[in-house]
Amino acid sequence: MVKACIFDLDGVIVDTAKYHFIAWRRLANSLGFDFSEEENEKLKGVSRMESLNLILQWGGVEKTEAEKLALTDLKNGWYREYILKMGPEEILEGVVPFLDHLEGLGIRMAVGSSSKNASTILSQIGLTPRFEAVIDGNRITRSKPDPQVFEMGARAMGLPSGECIVFEDAEKGVDAALAGGFLAVGVGSEENLSHAHYVLPNFIGVSLQNILDGIKAKMP
Repeated sequence: MVKACIFDLDGVIVDTAKYHFIAWRRLANSLGFDFSEEENEKLKGVSRMESLNLILQWGGVEKTEAEKLALTDLKNGWYREYILKMGPEEILEGVVPFLDHLEGLGIRMAVGSSSKNASTILSQIGLTPRFEAVIDGNRITRSKPDPQVFEMGARAMGLPSGECIVFEDAEKGVDAALAGGFLAVGVGSEENLSHAHYVLPNFIGVSLQNILDGIKAKMP
């Protein structure tokens, strides 16, 4: 029986990917090169330092560990400038009605995000009180595809992974949910998330029963 839902944040509840892209691109430009939106897709669900390593590799730039830390701090400062201007209007369509629906069913809810700014974003968009637990990049020691962030979310609610659905928009996030024994629902393109138990394009008009029926239909 499903008793809780754990949501990734970026790309599931809000679309902060655009702000990450702007900030990372600004950093790359400051180092004398650029990268594409297609390359940016490879940064989805990846930790801050891993993202920087990929970007430096694309630009053929080498930095010491100390320089890398300074660069990630610089990027995060720019990113925070952007997210501190966010408001409830940036919540993706269908999310709030779906949260209302879950609340009405007595389903517990948590956020499991690798972002170190998850709490700030939730506060900016006014959704903090909706979630029983928020596990973010400040609390985890292993990033996705390791399931730690979702396992900590389930543990915070006192539930086993098998009683929780994880909603993810990134391939690595779905990998993490599956590795942890969760029901994994992809939010976005079937092409990238087909290994999830079920995929939905967005939350518009969705009910928990729709999702459970979809999972059941896909299972062998």
